[in-house]
Amino acid sequence: MIRFSFVLWLVLPLALLIAFGAAEAQIALSDLVVELHPGKDSRQDVEVANNGSDRAFVSIEPAQIVNPGTPAEVRKSDPDPEKLGLLVSPSRMILEPGQRKLVRFADIDPAADHERVYRVTVKPVVGEMSTEQSGLKLLIGYDVLVLVRPAQPHSDVVFTRSADGGSFHNDGNVSVELTNGRQCDASGKSCVELPGKRLYAGAEWTLPLKPGMHPEFDLKSAMQTVHKAF
Repeated sequence: MIRFSFVLWLVLPLALLIAFGAAEAQIALSDLVVELHPGKDSRQDVEVANNGSDRAFVSIEPAQIVNPGTPAEVRKSDPDPEKLGLLVSPSRMILEPGQRKLVRFADIDPAADHERVYRVTVKPVVGEMSTEQSGLKLLIGYDVLVLVRPAQPHSDVVFTRSADGGSFHNDGNVSVELTNGRQCDASGKSCVELPGKRLYAGAEWTLPLKPGMHPEFDLKSAMQTVHKAF
């Protein structure tokens, strides 16, 4: 009788990882969002831990996200860190059960005047499986968001109202997180929650709104967090 074994691996963003539960993962990361700034904060270490019972072989693959959050978004990979503008080291590691190691993220292109966005896939890998029983092994990887801030960051979120909603456009040079959103009437006493969004530089977000209601958010950027009603 022929038996089959399959390996299924998933790369999950932060929200899905929280919903899925960290206990399901063989490897775990100390951070899923990395912010690099010019000068002393141009590098950061992230810890990778093997919380499983088997040896883990881990692959680490960086890619730049060009035109993030727009219809022209492209994921660009390059084995040369100088061309990519980001050094991620090491590119692979072996972790024994319970072992922890560090991955270093370093900005090597400090001259950029706009925020650069990267996704770094950290995932367990396996070779050929040998078993007499059929089975499915689930391996969970992580897609780390890396934001490389410019030397002079500035945020500028512009709101344009339409008949059935409105559009937010980021005219700044860094991404902005819109959190704790709600739409309220003129008195400010009747409000409904709104979803959050990371709005990248140059990107636009259209949101349906009720007539007579105006949106307000906490805007978190590289410099500060402010509350703004539009």
